[in-house]
Amino acid sequence: TLNNPFFVTLSEGAKEKAEAEEEKLIVVDAGDDAAKQTSDIEDLISKNISVLIVNPVDSDAVAPAVKDAVSRGIKVISVDRGVNGVDVDCAIASDNVEGAKMATEYMVSLLGEQAKVAELEGVSGASATIERGKGFHLVADEKLDVVSKQTANFNRSEGMSVMENMLQANSAIQGVFAHNDEMALGAVEAVGNKKILVVGFDATDDAVASVKAGKMAATVAQKPDLMGETAVETAIQILQGETVEKTIPVEVELITKDTAQ
Repeated sequence: TLNNPFFVTLSEGAKEKAEAEEEKLIVVDAGDDAAKQTSDIEDLISKNISVLIVNPVDSDAVAPAVKDAVSRGIKVISVDRGVNGVDVDCAIASDNVEGAKMATEYMVSLLGEQAKVAELEGVSGASATIERGKGFHLVADEKLDVVSKQTANFNRSEGMSVMENMLQANSAIQGVFAHNDEMALGAVEAVGNKKILVVGFDATDDAVASVKAGKMAATVAQKPDLMGETAVETAIQILQGETVEKTIPVEVELITKDTAQ
């Protein structure tokens, strides 16, 4: 969705690279709607595209349309999230598991072991949700007490209302790990003046500002512009008949008040 600053930056990185290389790039916005994404892909197939770069709304729901593209000889690159059950030509994504692990270890360092924490999960079925959840639980299940977890669909206003409900149900919550910054920023609104540690993922401009202001404790920086750029670069390599890596991990880093500058 181009309603989310992260994906706006991703598409800008792709557009700039395409412009520099004088390649034609069509960008369409699914608006977080899996059904619209399917029809978008079918529409692009009918335009005889050579390469499809797809950032799935839902890693399962997008599969049939992507299979259709593959069957017509269109090369496919997935970006940020995978396509379940489809052998794409290249998958470009942040190391989500590692990023979530780093963030959770940071929470442990600040809150101490067995602190009571909550988890705001992303869109169910999205690979980013699955991987970030996995990274969080690798640390949290051993070192923290996860008292509540619920989806807020990567959305800021949902993040706020879900967090409000969690706090009403359990006032002892000391920290929250959100699968993206939009939900984390919603959680910050819900927390208000309470001493509750909020950690996000994406390092959007709003989130980094929130970390600098001491409202959020940390966020994980992905490099969406680099992802978009790498996707277009890889597409061009494929078109030129070059062999490309099946998976290209894009590095992540933890942004705290000390490093936010």
